[in-house]
Amino acid sequence: MPTPQDLYRSRLVAAEEAVTNIRTDSDVIVAMCASEPQGCMEKFHLVADRVENVRVFSCLTLKPYTFYMDPAMKGHFELASWFHAPGSRESLKRGTGLVTYVPNMLHRAATDRIHAKRPDIFFGTCTPPDKHGFVSLALGITYEKDIIEHARCVVLEVNPRLPRTFGDTQIHVSQVDFFVENDQEVPALPSPVPSATDHLIGGHIAELVEDGSTLQLGIGGIPNAAALALKDKRDLGVHTEMFVDSMMELYEMGVITNERKALKRGKSVTTFAMGSRKLYDWLDDNVSVEFQRGRWVNDPAVVAQNSRMVSINTCISVDFTGQVASESIGPNQYSGTGGQSDTAQGAVAGADGLGKSIIACYATAKGGTVSTICPTLPAGSAVTLHRSHVDHVVTEFGVARLRGRTVRERTLALIAVAHPDFRGDLTEQAKKLGYL
Repeated sequence: MPTPQDLYRSRLVAAEEAVTNIRTDSDVIVAMCASEPQGCMEKFHLVADRVENVRVFSCLTLKPYTFYMDPAMKGHFELASWFHAPGSRESLKRGTGLVTYVPNMLHRAATDRIHAKRPDIFFGTCTPPDKHGFVSLALGITYEKDIIEHARCVVLEVNPRLPRTFGDTQIHVSQVDFFVENDQEVPALPSPVPSATDHLIGGHIAELVEDGSTLQLGIGGIPNAAALALKDKRDLGVHTEMFVDSMMELYEMGVITNERKALKRGKSVTTFAMGSRKLYDWLDDNVSVEFQRGRWVNDPAVVAQNSRMVSINTCISVDFTGQVASESIGPNQYSGTGGQSDTAQGAVAGADGLGKSIIACYATAKGGTVSTICPTLPAGSAVTLHRSHVDHVVTEFGVARLRGRTVRERTLALIAVAHPDFRGDLTEQAKKLGYL
């Protein structure tokens, strides 16, 4: 019988050979964010002359790859994105016809896609195999492991710079068809420095977070400022889709202990991680962080089992009734639903009745010329979070508590946290709509 190491070596191929497994009409699914198989994705376009109608499903694609940026790829490739990033937005802006969006809730991204059509090929990344023949999928299993278990062909890029993580990230070499060795820097996302406005919003958010709360916290200026404002809290826990630097920093400060969690006590639970090289080194062999599949971590019914669950997300705009638009500007898809709806619904449905959902945004956009609190959402806007699920809305001017409130009460509360320059006009618009 061949040893795991023999099996691994027998399945090693170059990236150029691995991508030849892409066939006409294939559905190719690639791992997301820091797990992105960049060595192979940079070669996809090399098979364009012999394939047609290949769809590549991705989430937050990090680089502007030729296969979806070059107009010559039309008819050969299409990027189907669960969450747009700068590259896919630029391709859309250019009108290449090479990018489309996949409506989804994060916890159902894998299962819904498998229901629609069995995936043909999965490309992802992993650590080198250990002595038992197991590799770690390292920084993400949001949809990756579910897809691996259903794909007809599995290709993994082996990168020794990836951290070995715990939870459900292990997979045996016998479950992989091809390995491609690619020693490269792991894609990093350094924490942005919060602005003065971010700090104001972060302070308001921190006032809503009680000791012993379990957090879902994203990345960006506002979440980073919120994390900084939590430094005096005690015994916070983590149950989040994305693990970021600020969580590591709060853990090192002794703020995050996970000791008062109702679900997986003692563990920070996540489905993917992205941040700095320091974060990746900290996650390596760190048993305090557990990676689980997105269909479990982000399931609202699972989120609701956490004690004092607090879901913190950001948005683009909110209307007077509480409808939240976080992914599109009018009909133009900007990002994606992600896990916002998952965690917000789970938090307010918390079994202990103490959960909170927080939606944060700046009071204005476009250089202060537009109010993000608006009478109605712009025509064509996708509603990311239904108004029936909205709890707290936070801007730099305060907190609007919407859960259980009437449209009249919501309108007054939202105008109160709008920028003062717009409050008069917003009040007149509310009267015209019959809300006041």
